[in-house]
Amino acid sequence: MPHQDGPAYFPVVAILSLGSPVVIDFTPHPRLSEDTIHVENMPVKSATIGGSVVNSCTWSDESSCKQVDIRHPSSLLLMPGSLLIFKDDAYVDYLHGIEDSELQSLAKIVNTSEAIKVQDQSTHGRSFELGGQQQCPSIHRTATRVSLTCRLVLKVHRNLFKF
Repeated sequence: MPHQDGPAYFPVVAILSLGSPVVIDFTPHPRLSEDTIHVENMPVKSATIGGSVVNSCTWSDESSCKQVDIRHPSSLLLMPGSLLIFKDDAYVDYLHGIEDSELQSLAKIVNTSEAIKVQDQSTHGRSFELGGQQQCPSIHRTATRVSLTCRLVLKVHRNLFKF
């Protein structure tokens, strides 16, 4: 379930993945759906934003101005023993979550080098099995996913834990 961690935490999260590999999804926050860049009279050919290449054409007058959405959903493959730290814009502007499913698609991951490692490690006795077709590979998790998530609390109320 995509979620945001809330205002009580400092905008940084560290996740140490153990056990089975998993795919974590990052989705632009709904409040940003109206946030776009208004491009006026700027020759733009392509730009790399958050690892995604955004292509556009060159505009010659104001009537050809266009709204360009620069935020895209993306996913990361977290292998056992991996550490993911996200902060700032990734923490504030995106919801994050892990689909509650034993079968996880690798089709939308941006760290494809990790998928190559999965193919190399796909042998019996692992915590996962590689499945799917060539165009849409997936991981079938055969073991429990365990992770340690660390967050910083900005301020703790003094009497919160007094009984």
